[in-house]
Amino acid sequence: MVAKQAGVSPSTVSRILNGTAQVSEEKQALVKAVIEELGFRPDPSARSLAGGRTMSIGVLTQFIDSPYYGEALRGIEDALLKANYVPLFVSGHWNEVEEKNRLFMLQERKVDGIIVLTGKLSDETLVEMAAVVPVVVTGRSLSAPNLFSIDFDNAEGACLAIRHLHALGHHRVAFISGPLDHPDADERLKGYKSELIKKDMAYDPQLVIASDYQEAGGFRAMNSLLEARVQFTAVITANDQMAYGARLALHRAGLRVPEDVSLIGFDDLPHSAFTLPPLTSVRQSVYEIGASAAKAMFDLLNKKNPPSKLVEAELVVRESTRIYRR
Repeated sequence: MVAKQAGVSPSTVSRILNGTAQVSEEKQALVKAVIEELGFRPDPSARSLAGGRTMSIGVLTQFIDSPYYGEALRGIEDALLKANYVPLFVSGHWNEVEEKNRLFMLQERKVDGIIVLTGKLSDETLVEMAAVVPVVVTGRSLSAPNLFSIDFDNAEGACLAIRHLHALGHHRVAFISGPLDHPDADERLKGYKSELIKKDMAYDPQLVIASDYQEAGGFRAMNSLLEARVQFTAVITANDQMAYGARLALHRAGLRVPEDVSLIGFDDLPHSAFTLPPLTSVRQSVYEIGASAAKAMFDLLNKKNPPSKLVEAELVVRESTRIYRR
């Protein structure tokens, strides 16, 4: 009925519904209008039998309640739903054993593909899984059949933060790192160190402290820096959540941001534009990373090669940084 009223073939309607149609936007809009008018709802069971797919994609996140991963999940869900796919979300909690168990759980449910948001799974495990089901993984650079990776330029992001602070006259810059067994945390720390050297800003190990990417971790790390009585005029945290905690610790210590200490976060989460003061942050569009992962999955399912994807860093300057006045 939809095909007849829209003046297209049933196969065209089917391809528009599953997001694989190579037709004009006008024709897609016409078909979708007819679907809306007729109140047509595809039967998932029938589509699965006809196409050999379950129309579901497994998504392995780390913490489903995390603001960072929540943005990525929203991007994935929005992209999948446009093609009438359903996401199945599970959390690995940065634990390799848990992540493996969740992967096999998703595989048992016959998902059509699996998206892995960072995590501690080995490259070998991901390659083995890709031999069974298409895999898209974020936060690393990996190439294998039926597998696609999306990485972010973490080191350059930290370099951008140092360049900004150097231009403002800061020379003693502390760094609150993420867990150093996380590849992205390690890369951000390396970027911080390398740019200090390029700008002739001395690297002081006392100004670096590792934490856990959580608000409470940023709070504890900042208190440790203050208790050590090391001198610094600016702080970079390896994610925005730790910046929120660090900001509170500075406030409790009677220090103002940015009048006494400039503060830069990482990730540019949506809340960061609404903190007091609004947070300067290294931006990676987490929502777009999630949406891109879903689109790459569609390419793999349709036996296409997704376009190479290295997400570039961008510094969003707000009101938490200022010129250092001696």
